[in-house]
Amino acid sequence: METNQKTPVAGEAEPKKKNYRFIIILGLLIAVSGTWGFTKYNHGLHHEETDDAQIDANISPVIPRISGYVTEIKVKDNQAVKKGDTLIVLDDRDQQIKLEQAEAALAGSRGNLTFANATTTASEASGITYQANVSIVEAQIEEAKVNVWRANQDFARYENLIKDHSITQQEFEQASATKQKAERQLAVLVAQKNAAERQAKAAGKQTRATSEQTSVANANIKARQADIDNAKLNLSYTVITAPADGRVSKVNAQLGQYLQAGQSLFSIISTSEPWVVANFKETQLTKMKLGQKVKVHVDAYPDHEFEATVASFSPATGARFALLPPDNASGNFVKVVQRLPVRIEFTQAQDQRIAELRPGMNVFVDVELN
Repeated sequence: METNQKTPVAGEAEPKKKNYRFIIILGLLIAVSGTWGFTKYNHGLHHEETDDAQIDANISPVIPRISGYVTEIKVKDNQAVKKGDTLIVLDDRDQQIKLEQAEAALAGSRGNLTFANATTTASEASGITYQANVSIVEAQIEEAKVNVWRANQDFARYENLIKDHSITQQEFEQASATKQKAERQLAVLVAQKNAAERQAKAAGKQTRATSEQTSVANANIKARQADIDNAKLNLSYTVITAPADGRVSKVNAQLGQYLQAGQSLFSIISTSEPWVVANFKETQLTKMKLGQKVKVHVDAYPDHEFEATVASFSPATGARFALLPPDNASGNFVKVVQRLPVRIEFTQAQDQRIAELRPGMNVFVDVELN
């Protein structure tokens, strides 16, 4: 019986079977790589990303406004505080003494004002009296002038009559005496008027002087009141309070330590409204605009995605704010791509994770360009 199978000849090699498994795996790898590459390419057309980004927040320094010794420390490192909470208390005895001195000086100034007002009132009353005397004397002078005029007329008539022997010598002498008496009375009244006017002028000068004293006393009262307000303000500065809500950094103060005014002690880091500062390359800013949506991934919480928006762009690159900014006009020039800080703000205020973010944390941001 014949068969179609060939009997292998000794020494002849058996044909190899094709490895389809390798071809399938290779095809799958090519397909996956192509899909991944197309996805990344398409994503790159509509997104800008960077991992050069950190969390930032308001950091308020705690600085004493006056010098003094620390008597109490009310907070510890990393403690949460509210705005207005007491942080450190300074010894206030010196400020209390200054306040009492200022109050005593104010009392003295008010006493001077009372005395000046009384003197002014007396001077004004004297001036009114002297002016009234001048008016009375002036009226008397007018009456005396009339008497002098009448006496002169009578004397002139009697002088003519004595020549004709129409009157006696006694009547003529009496008319002469009346004339002299009227003239002397007028002279006395004129002298009294001059004296009264001088007294009135002196009273007026005294009144003006006392009025100036009153003005000076009022000015001194204002100055002493300002001293009291300043002493009270400095006394309030002996209690150092939190300038904002947040958490206390490392407290650099000890009981009994002498603090200088303006000395930086520690900081209050706000945890309520943090934001992201992302440093994008200048070539990435072509299509970026304000208000574009941003996805933020924080390294500390890799499984949580934060939603945010582009809030603002820095007016200059980060290199311009460096301690030694580069000067391309000196030395050899090498073009380096610059980075521009971009402020990104969170939009989900109710996200509890936002309160857990800390300034300086590294983040990854993805900006949607469309």
